[in-house]
Formats: sequence, C-alpha cells, structure tokens
Amino acid sequence: MAGRTKRKASLLWRFVGFVGELFITAGIVIGLFVVWQVWWTDIGANREQATAITQQREAWVEPGPQAGTPRTDAPPAFPHTDEEGSVLGIMRIPRFGVDYQYQIAEGTSLENVLDYGSFGHYPDTAFPGEVGNFATAAHRQTYGAPMRAVEDLQIGDSMIVETADAYLVYKVTESYVVWPEESDVVAPVPREPEAAPTERILTVTTCHPPFVSNQRWVIHATLDHWVDRTDGLPAELIGEG
Repeated sequence: MAGRTKRKASLLWRFVGFVGELFITAGIVIGLFVVWQVWWTDIGANREQATAITQQREAWVEPGPQAGTPRTDAPPAFPHTDEEGSVLGIMRIPRFGVDYQYQIAEGTSLENVLDYGSFGHYPDTAFPGEVGNFATAAHRQTYGAPMRAVEDLQIGDSMIVETADAYLVYKVTESYVVWPEESDVVAPVPREPEAAPTERILTVTTCHPPFVSNQRWVIHATLDHWVDRTDGLPAELIGEG
C-alpha cells in the first residue's frame, strides 16, 4: 500500500514538473516574441526607411543649405493617386530631432504601409497642402514607431511635410484622445463632418495607450507657411525656427 502511494506521488510530481517546464518554455517563447515585436521590428523598419528616403531624394531637387523664404500663398498643387504604398512625401518633426524623417505613403494598411514604418494617408482625405484635412496614421510602438514620442509634441510645434516641390510647414493646434469609432477626426473639418473646409489641416492618428491601443491619440496642425524646394530649407530644419 505504501509503495503504491509513493508511486502515485512520484507520478504527480513528474506531472507537475512537466507542466512547470511547459510554462517556462511558453514564457521564453513569449519573451522572444516581445523582443522581436518591440525591438527587432523597429530596427528593420528604420533600416528600410533610411534606404527608401535616400532613394526618394535622389529623384527630387536637392535643396540648398540656406533657409528658404517662407511663403503663405497657395502651395504647389499635389498630384493625386490612389495606388496603395505610393510615396507622397516625408514627415519631418523637429521636436523629435532634426534628423527625424519617415515616408508618407498612400493607404493605411498594415502590410503595405504602416508596418514599413511609414505614415499612411487615409484615402478620400485631402492631399498635402490642400484645403481640407490631410489625414494620416502611424505606429506608436513597433515597426519603427514614428509616433512613439507623441506626448512630447506641444501646441505650436512644427510638423513638416517634405514633397518633391516644397516643404509644407504645419503648426500643431491641438491634441486629444478618442475611441477608434470616432472617425470624424479625419473629416475635412475635424469633428464637424458637415462643415465646409477653409483651412489646410494635417492630422496624425496613432495608438493610445502604448501596448494597449484601445484608443487613438489625435494631433491636428494647420499650414503656417511653405518653402519652395529650390529656394532652400525651412528655418525649422536648420535650427533657426
């Protein structure tokens, strides 16, 4: 009887040990997945962005190193496209560093746009520099995380859209948090879907809070001025703005 009891206890402890090993293995696998998701996808996306931006600029006019003249007339007309993944411009946010730069591409799909580290342009919203709402989305964590520091943005900060012809300098006007179903933030007049637009607005949406992402952080900015690419750089990109 005593021997049978010992065998049962031995089997029980073997089972407990087996389950424990499974939990340890699962923990290691989950840990490795988190490292890949948080760290490695950033490295890959940022590497791809650097290469793509270098190639993109080779096709554009090289601006001079001097500060160009700020202009407040209508910026150059932007060619429309509905081809997902096609490059519209480059996002520059001096608050995040003079070297901060990520492509802006058409569409908001994860596979073809956002997971490459790009900002994605919401279809059926205005294009860069147009009257209305040039609305974009970007990751806050993983895949380059271009909006990781969104909480550091302040009212009045510059958000610059670099295109083939111009630098469009928008100034942040407000930021707030919404639920995902509040899609009127990308309306031509944000949060007023029936209103007719009169301003040239830039919107960026990103996940909130980090790694929970059940809400959206929204940034709005209004076009302040633009600089012709052949005339030089915005003062904000050379430390004078």
